[in-house]
Amino acid sequence: MFQILNLAVFAIIIALLVKQQKTEQTLSKRVFTALGLGVLFGGALQLTYGGGSKVITETLEYVNIVGAGYVSLLKMIIMPLITVSIIGAIIKVKDSGSLGKISGLSIGILLATTAASALIGILVSSMFGLSAEGIVQGAREIARGEMLETRLTSVEAMSFADMIISFFPANPFADLAGSRPTSTIAVVIFSAFIGVAGLTVIRTQPELGASFEKFINVAQEVVRTLVRMVLSLTPYGVLALMTKVVAGSNYDDILSLINFVVASYVGLALILVMHMVLVAFVGMNPIRYLKKILPVLTFAFTSRSSAGTIPLNVETQVKKLGNGDAVSNFSASFGATMGQNGCAGLYPAMLAVMIAPTVGINPLDPGFMLTLIAIVTISSFGIAGVGGGATFAALIVLSALDMPVALAGLLISIEPLIDMGRTAVNVSGAMTAGTITSRVLGQADDTVFESDEDIEEKTATA
Repeated sequence: MFQILNLAVFAIIIALLVKQQKTEQTLSKRVFTALGLGVLFGGALQLTYGGGSKVITETLEYVNIVGAGYVSLLKMIIMPLITVSIIGAIIKVKDSGSLGKISGLSIGILLATTAASALIGILVSSMFGLSAEGIVQGAREIARGEMLETRLTSVEAMSFADMIISFFPANPFADLAGSRPTSTIAVVIFSAFIGVAGLTVIRTQPELGASFEKFINVAQEVVRTLVRMVLSLTPYGVLALMTKVVAGSNYDDILSLINFVVASYVGLALILVMHMVLVAFVGMNPIRYLKKILPVLTFAFTSRSSAGTIPLNVETQVKKLGNGDAVSNFSASFGATMGQNGCAGLYPAMLAVMIAPTVGINPLDPGFMLTLIAIVTISSFGIAGVGGGATFAALIVLSALDMPVALAGLLISIEPLIDMGRTAVNVSGAMTAGTITSRVLGQADDTVFESDEDIEEKTATA
């Protein structure tokens, strides 16, 4: 009975969002409205039924159809979007030599900001006095620790060379289906090869080349229309995802580890400030920039999926920041798989600093700090852009430092809460890399960035 009542209220909230869409409100406004309504509805469920109640669990099972369904639709368009966009961008630019510059600069910025994020993690952890000593382990934490130790075996079996090899598309059809954690990068490489091959055909066989170019142009338009259709559903996805997070959280667990939660968000805020400073260095107004990317960060925050945010990331970089097509696709794709500032930079560094005192290491020792930053930066390659990527990164870093990985299980109860902020910062790092690369290589349209027109009005009504 109560479950039906809750779902009826949820349906009414969705109806309000539909009405808002019909008044042609911009997508940004509808996303933030949905975020607020999701917090209120989730909070009301917690207050009414209490955390962990059966009624909430049963309600969220159906609410999650909207949230998980939307994320799945986003993932559906990732590979087609990357493929046609990169091929189309290469054909349009007609300069395959620029690919190396775009890739090198984007990856370089991602890795540099990850190293800086690791340093921020070290300093913030020390400032808040974080330590794994004295934290009580319950049944969930112990089980999580045992699972991490089991998973460590497969992680240790993969060398850095193996990770690089996994980027190459041995079976592009399997990678187009997203069969591996590094499938996104593999599809980027495959699409780049197709684009270069297409350029060769255009130059050597103009008639065939013209047909291929027309096919890619049609494919791009179809995929872009598909992207706009899916993105128009963003408010409903955000509503469901935020409701699930707020209603499904255990606030007693959060309060018991509040020091780590606060420290994490202070570190994430500092990384975001770093991103704003970097874009200011290439001549952009950081306030205007933040305003334009905020809807993307909001979705990343609620979905906890860097990979799922790729379509919105690319669309915003091109249509609101004025970044080039090729740069936007490369940076968004690379940023979802390597150099993640939050999951692969800040988080493993904070964990290592917490655990260091338990094994007799001074976390502020310069040698330890340099070693930790180097390991974090190198291990940030190939981190899956979905929930759980931070755990994988932490396993690599802790095992490389000969630290007990089981202690990472101490934070399982607050993992979803801090993962939301980490994902938003991951996506911000990818957009920062794309923005700087576009400006440095002269592939940006500043009139788009300076324009106050909200292109999301078109998206919202598509």
